[in-house]
Amino acid sequence: MVKPGLGPFEKDRVYHGDALRLMPLIPPCSIDLVVTDPPFAIDFRAQRLNYNRVGGNVLEGYADISPDDYENFTCCWLKEAYRVLSGSGSLYVFSGWNRLKDVLFGLDSAGFHTINHIIWKYQFGVFTRKKYVTSHYHILFAVKNPRNYTFNKVEHYPEDVWVINREYWKGKKKTPTKLPGELVKKILSYSSNPGDMVLDPFLGSGTVAVVSREMERHFLGFELVEDYYRFASERIAPGQETTNNGKK
Repeated sequence: MVKPGLGPFEKDRVYHGDALRLMPLIPPCSIDLVVTDPPFAIDFRAQRLNYNRVGGNVLEGYADISPDDYENFTCCWLKEAYRVLSGSGSLYVFSGWNRLKDVLFGLDSAGFHTINHIIWKYQFGVFTRKKYVTSHYHILFAVKNPRNYTFNKVEHYPEDVWVINREYWKGKKKTPTKLPGELVKKILSYSSNPGDMVLDPFLGSGTVAVVSREMERHFLGFELVEDYYRFASERIAPGQETTNNGKK
């Protein structure tokens, strides 16, 4: 079966705009894999000293969602993700623990079947005085059809707890919530094949697009914050920056 085109969008491009306005323009069943790290609704402060960052290197403008609006926001974009995915399509969505219930509800409401609840353990968390330090994210792996989806068994015994360090970009500009390239490569290795179309509706720094290009997947990405969009566009420009495993 030949997949439809991308409507007003071109493959291997990123676009500046609101995912809730742009996703409805994508034709149904045109995407093979969605990988995204949406806003978490946690009053995120990107330049706090707990992260050991030089403030001038962290791009401003992180666009969060009000906690009161988060359930509706999540249900809306997940409904669109379900619509645009092919019949054998898959989705990986990142979530903090505090809004996890909204993501799980949104997945069920949209019609997804959740295959795995993955824990990503990273190397540090923000210091706390009266509670445990949070040093992990949740990654929900969900599909449209539990009997027909891509899963390349890259490892003989793939576990659902991934210990992958965040990347340090010393002296470089960065967005406050950049995903490590190694993490995105793992997802793409298991749940996509060369030539597949990968969508990230909340693009951030552009790592999903960068890794897709490196792994010979096509990509489409949306980003609301103009500075982040420009930063991601620079990273995916021909001959420009690769992930930390690359040469640039």
